[in-house]
Amino acid sequence: MAERPEDLNLPNAVITRIIKEALPDGVNVSKEARRAISQAASVFVLYATSCANNFAMKAKRKTLNAGDVLAAMEEMEFERFLEPLREALEVYKKGQKGKKVSEQKRKDKEKKVDTENNKSRDEEGEDDDERMEEEPEVENEAEEEEEVEN
Repeated sequence: MAERPEDLNLPNAVITRIIKEALPDGVNVSKEARRAISQAASVFVLYATSCANNFAMKAKRKTLNAGDVLAAMEEMEFERFLEPLREALEVYKKGQKGKKVSEQKRKDKEKKVDTENNKSRDEEGEDDDERMEEEPEVENEAEEEEEVEN
């Protein structure tokens, strides 16, 4: 847990960006208002987390999941946000699934390249072995020629 109350506040840059996106252009927000919104947002996050944790505990889990958060939102009487949250969750899951597929394709490609590189090295090693076997024969032929001449 946070040791000081100000540790619980969201970063000012995040709050400012959210406020700017929510309001029409040309609307100014005072520092006091930004601070109040920041504190309110922090309190909301703590409350939502606490409620979601209660659902996880009832299910005898230590990990909060999206279902716990959705149930908490309903319990806190924020039903009108449930559908947008579900939609955002679906978008997130699709993005994660796409990342997993991309990551797997990248790993498969690396594996294929490694296999091909190893295969090339093995073939080069076989060529070296064949050369080594051929060289003594050349030496033997030269020795035989010397013997014939003598």
